[in-house]
Amino acid sequence: MTELSRRQFVATAASTVVAAYGSCRVNAAPTSTPRVDSHLHCFAGKHDLRFPYHVRGPYAPEEIATPEHLLKCMDEAGVDFAVVVHPEPYQDDHRYLEHCLAVGGRRLKGTALVFADRVGSLEKLPELAERLSLIAVRVHAYAPDRLPPFGKPELRRLWQMATDLGLAVQLHFEPRYAAGFEPLIREFRETRVIIDHLGRPFQATPEEHAVVVKWSRFPNTIMKLSSIPSNASYPHRDIAPIIKQLTESYGADRMIYGGGFGADATGDSYRTAFERAESFIGHLTESERAKILGGTAVRLFGFTA
Repeated sequence: MTELSRRQFVATAASTVVAAYGSCRVNAAPTSTPRVDSHLHCFAGKHDLRFPYHVRGPYAPEEIATPEHLLKCMDEAGVDFAVVVHPEPYQDDHRYLEHCLAVGGRRLKGTALVFADRVGSLEKLPELAERLSLIAVRVHAYAPDRLPPFGKPELRRLWQMATDLGLAVQLHFEPRYAAGFEPLIREFRETRVIIDHLGRPFQATPEEHAVVVKWSRFPNTIMKLSSIPSNASYPHRDIAPIIKQLTESYGADRMIYGGGFGADATGDSYRTAFERAESFIGHLTESERAKILGGTAVRLFGFTA
């Protein structure tokens, strides 16, 4: 499928989802806006030999967070769709992501993880995009020994390939590395750029994070309200003013929410996570809050009932 036809299909499908949605969500009014968790990880655990962690993975979780458990929590919490973000322990081995998306069917989409400077890794992306329900390819820039090849043709090639495949580029980074991404955000103006975890404001100086806030001037950028820190944890700062600043900069049509699922999640805890997120955007209208908690993700990623 060409980039244009893919995008036309997504736009058409997304434009009809709310009208058709009433049959999907249990005990919801037909006109209610879907709720979408745009950021979660699934893990098979260390002992499932079908899906081993990669030798280059930076960590190896003991906990098991399966797609079956995810769907149960979603049903109980009234979460309608979700994005499985392929986690680093598996590196560019996407077998467990493929399993998760097969279990989840139309309710789940995924993000891929390939490495621009690793021989043979980037070449996997076209086949993955053809076979799986992907929305994006994720790039990490937070560990000094695991940075992408900033300023080199390899990173631009990743961006170009994502563009050609109709995928977004999803960025997980510390703001001190933001400058390395900005030339590509500028160049590929039609390619969506998803900024994970509020741009990690507490892992930066205010001046460093201000660069990320100002990325709102690029209409292709999407801010993700996820990994919301507690002021009870270090560095004991109040995140509320930063969230308000980001909502004012990006607006509800360019913000999505993710969070609340994990190995220990229950339907109640998952619902509570959405409620906590909504408490930070109480200054917005009801319709704007509904967009951030699901409506914008449905429009951008083409979830359908």
